[in-house]
Amino acid sequence: MHDDPAVWRALDAALPTPVAGPLVGLRLAVTDLFAVVGQRLGAGSPGFLAEAAPEPASAGAVDDLVAAGAAPVGITQCDEFAYALTGVNPHYGTPANPAAPDRISGGSSSGAAAALALDLADIGLGTDTAGSIRVPAAYQGLFGLRTTHDAVSRAGMFPLAPPLDAVGWLTRDALTLARVTNAVLPGQGTAQLDRIAISAGLLAAADDDITDAVWRFVDSRMLGLPRREIDHDLPLDHWRRVMTVLQGFEAWRLHGEWLAAHPGVLGPEINGRFRSAAAISAEEYAEASAQAVAARTAIRALVGTDVLVIPTAATVPPRRATPGAYAAARIGTLNLTCLASLAGLPAVSVPLRTAEGMPAGACLIGPPHSDRALVALATVL
Repeated sequence: MHDDPAVWRALDAALPTPVAGPLVGLRLAVTDLFAVVGQRLGAGSPGFLAEAAPEPASAGAVDDLVAAGAAPVGITQCDEFAYALTGVNPHYGTPANPAAPDRISGGSSSGAAAALALDLADIGLGTDTAGSIRVPAAYQGLFGLRTTHDAVSRAGMFPLAPPLDAVGWLTRDALTLARVTNAVLPGQGTAQLDRIAISAGLLAAADDDITDAVWRFVDSRMLGLPRREIDHDLPLDHWRRVMTVLQGFEAWRLHGEWLAAHPGVLGPEINGRFRSAAAISAEEYAEASAQAVAARTAIRALVGTDVLVIPTAATVPPRRATPGAYAAARIGTLNLTCLASLAGLPAVSVPLRTAEGMPAGACLIGPPHSDRALVALATVL
């Protein structure tokens, strides 16, 4: 196994080796947020890992992929407790980003994304609560799918905010993405998605170089598809704040007791985020939950039966060791990722390049359970 501690952690036991199935020959990197039989789950935290016992069984998503023939090759690192989008882990380091070597890798599925970008694996299994599959895909020139909420079992998956958490996977190419999606979601239909929805306001929510890259993608690769123009403003800042309250309250509800008993276990960024989460009142959570229902309804109506095309992330990956840039990029990117997260919709990130050659992504968001159709569209494009 590749020995970069920012990408992998040491295995406690041999991993299963499948011999049959549609994914035979594909190497699987499992983010350290999923139970793998015989391994300990660390959620990106050495302190949490130290107290963990070997898992008696694998998570449902891991079982699905192994049953389909994917061969696990290692457990990959992530942001602590999956509560960031940078991939910067103060304990293990920041994984390489071959697509932009002086830039961060994106998270939380940072190790899995780096393993793919470095050709050490073919499939990266991760979670996506607020963009943790989509953002590293855009930052590292990969394809990534956030599945429809609850379409894939979350049994045995480390939770951050269950109302928002979803399973997802990364690949280097669209054909492999389709191969994995069809194997894991074989019963899902592949309804035709033959119209795209475009909002100039949503595209302009990213930096100009990203916006230009997405427009070029739409105009060059989606030219033959009918378009529906969305001409009204959307409350992106409000929806982001709603998502942030939901995520924070749920994260503290689930992990606050353990964290309170282990002061100093987290790095400064994630520790600060959990401190803010601890201050969210039950009344604030109840209000945000009601607003989330309204947002879910509005976003699903916005998408309808079409494919909404938006930038995956608001910026190109920030340079390493510039935390101020991380915070600014996070807010803009969450304004975009909150759409699929709040609505529980599937979203595929397709890799792009800006005019300056920097990695970026176009995100295709579809109606519920259109995962296979979205991936099929990405493959054609």
